[in-house]
Amino acid sequence: MVATEIAADAELVRNLLHDEFDNMTLSTDPDRTVDDFEKHRPEVLVLAFNSLEKAERYYLGLYRLSTLVHALPHRTLILCNKNDLRRVYELCKKGYFDEYILFWPVNEDVLRLPMAVHHALDHMKGGAARMTATTEIVAQARQVAELDLQLEHYAAKGGQRMEVASRSLQQAEKDIGAALDGFSRKISEGCFGDLIENDDRASLQREIARLKAEDVKMRFRTVAAAVKPVQQWANALKDDLAPQLESVRSLKNLTERVRPVVLVVDDDAFQHKLLQKMLADASIEAIFAVTVMDGFAILRKRRPDLILMDIDLPDVDGVEATRRLKSVEHLAPIPVIMITGHSDKKVVIESLEAGAVDFVVKPFNKDTLLEKVRGYLCGELHS
Repeated sequence: MVATEIAADAELVRNLLHDEFDNMTLSTDPDRTVDDFEKHRPEVLVLAFNSLEKAERYYLGLYRLSTLVHALPHRTLILCNKNDLRRVYELCKKGYFDEYILFWPVNEDVLRLPMAVHHALDHMKGGAARMTATTEIVAQARQVAELDLQLEHYAAKGGQRMEVASRSLQQAEKDIGAALDGFSRKISEGCFGDLIENDDRASLQREIARLKAEDVKMRFRTVAAAVKPVQQWANALKDDLAPQLESVRSLKNLTERVRPVVLVVDDDAFQHKLLQKMLADASIEAIFAVTVMDGFAILRKRRPDLILMDIDLPDVDGVEATRRLKSVEHLAPIPVIMITGHSDKKVVIESLEAGAVDFVVKPFNKDTLLEKVRGYLCGELHS
């Protein structure tokens, strides 16, 4: 989509692009800015305004008024003049726009614009996948890293159970042997009176002794022999898996170096310094945005593990920003903790209804804040 307020400029840009890109649309009516964007849902938005101020005003208006601009992945290319180069460079570096092209007045490098569009489309094909892949790989790696401890736990538990079973078999053999010895002794002592003839007592005692020595003992030895290979297998299992477990431990060490990332959306510079210190002390990386537009610009390039969202922001209030964020499928799973200067019940309810998982009240209590942040990062608390 080519956006500008001057129809002739829009046609100029279209003519430069139409040989290579046939799916183009123009947006030149200021009253239809949001409608055009939401209808056509462009992957690449070319801001062809003749001044940087107009381009900023247009794009900021989209973020304020459109409920879809945050949900639709796209790249922004801004055409600028040489007087705005420094300013537009800073804006692109901060992520407000994705790329700039020195265009006004139209120069000889007319192929620079279509090349920038090609790059933008290539980035669209792989950018979101790369960001999601990185996040998912780290998450999966952390789960795999737990296999070492789980295997040790189950191996130890299995070994204990087999040891208990082995001891139980040995004890059962002793108990049965003792019972047979007792029975044989009672026979010899004539405890059964006339039930057994004197001539049969010796034979019966011999049979009991044979039963104990051959049948009972043999049966228990057979069962013990059947259990022994299982014990040997359990003991050998960890040795067999030693190389894989070492890789798992290395993976665990790598994941421990990847610090969780928290995005803080707050326009208070003092709070930035305060939160920077608090989170750094907890080995958490903090990235900051002063407006909702800043925040969504960051989210197009990085996926944080958690968001701290101020309610009172200069462009869009934090509750509405959270509502919009939760409407974006790939961003919705990110837990959002609201930051508020007051614990008004209505504000809290609106925040939770918008999709926030929790809230913290300024001034922050460090222990309370970190407890909540760690809880949602580690999954101990649930969104």
